[in-house]
Amino acid sequence: MSVLPDIDNREANRVGMMKLATQKKRRKKWNSEALAGYLFLAPNIIGFLSFTAVPVLVSLILSFYDWEMLIPPIFVGLDNFKNLFLNDPLFYQVIKNTLYYVGVYVPFNIVAAMILALWLCSITKGVAIYRTLFFLPVLAPTVAAAFIWKYMFEPNIGFVNTFLGWFGIAGPNWLGDTQYAMLAIIIMSVWKMVGYNMVIFIAGIHAVPTSLYEAAKIDGANSWNRFVYITLPMLSPALFFAVVMTIITSFQVFDQAYIMTAGGPANATNTIVMYIYESGFQFFKMGYASSIAWVLFGVIFTVTMIQMKVQKKWVNYD
Repeated sequence: MSVLPDIDNREANRVGMMKLATQKKRRKKWNSEALAGYLFLAPNIIGFLSFTAVPVLVSLILSFYDWEMLIPPIFVGLDNFKNLFLNDPLFYQVIKNTLYYVGVYVPFNIVAAMILALWLCSITKGVAIYRTLFFLPVLAPTVAAAFIWKYMFEPNIGFVNTFLGWFGIAGPNWLGDTQYAMLAIIIMSVWKMVGYNMVIFIAGIHAVPTSLYEAAKIDGANSWNRFVYITLPMLSPALFFAVVMTIITSFQVFDQAYIMTAGGPANATNTIVMYIYESGFQFFKMGYASSIAWVLFGVIFTVTMIQMKVQKKWVNYD
C-alpha cells in the first residue's frame, strides 16, 4: 500500500523537474534574445544619449549660468531669461522675423503641396517623372540650394529678375531690401520642401476609397464638392501631420537665412536659431544661447500642444 504514494511522488517530482528545466531554457533563450536586441539597439541608444539627451540636459543647466567658455561658468539663476525678455530688443526682432517666416511659409507650402498632389493624382502619363522632379529638391543639400538661390536672386544678373524682366517687371533687390529679403528666403524654402508634403498628400489621396467619389458623381457632386466633402475630410490625418511637422521645422529655420543673407539686411532675416548660433558661437555667451534655445523649445511645445488639442475638432480618423 505504501508503494503507490512513492510512485506518485516520484512522478510529481519528475514532472516538476521537467517544468523547471523548460522554464530555465525559456529564460535562457529570452535572455539571449534580449541581449541581442539590446546590442542591436546600443548604437542608437548611445547616439541618442551622446548627441541628444545629454546635450539637452546640459543646455538646460547652462541656461542658468553665465559662461563665456574661456572663464569658469557663474551661476546667475534666471538672469539670462530676464535679460532676454526685458533688456534685449533684438530678441523680439528675431521672434517677429521667425513668426513672419512661419506664418507665410507654412500656408504656402501646404497649399502648393496640395495642388501638386491633386494634379499628379489626376493625370495618367508621366506621373513618376513629375513626382521625381518635384521631390528632388528635398534631397538636395540645403546649403548648396541656398547658394544657388542666392545667385538667382542677384538683382542685376540673377535669373529671377531676368525672368520678371521678360514681362516688363523691374525686379527688386531681393536679398538687399528689408521688405523682400525674408520673402526671398520663403520662396526658396517652399521650392526646397514642397515635395515632401506633396508625397504625403499623394499617399493620402490614393487611400481614399474610389467608391466615395463614384457615389458623389452619381449624386451630381462637382469636382469642388468632391474635394471639400470627400478628399479633405479623408485627407485630414495626413494634412494634420504635414501641418505639425512643417510648423516645427519652420520655427528652426537657419541654413537658408545664414547662407543667403547672414541675417541681414538690418537683421530683417535674423531668426531664433540664428540668434542662438550668434550668441553661442560668435559672442561665446553659451548660457545666454541656451536660454534662447529653451524659449524656442517652449514656443514649439506650446504651438504643438495647441494643435494636438484643436485637431480633435477637424481631423477625421474614421
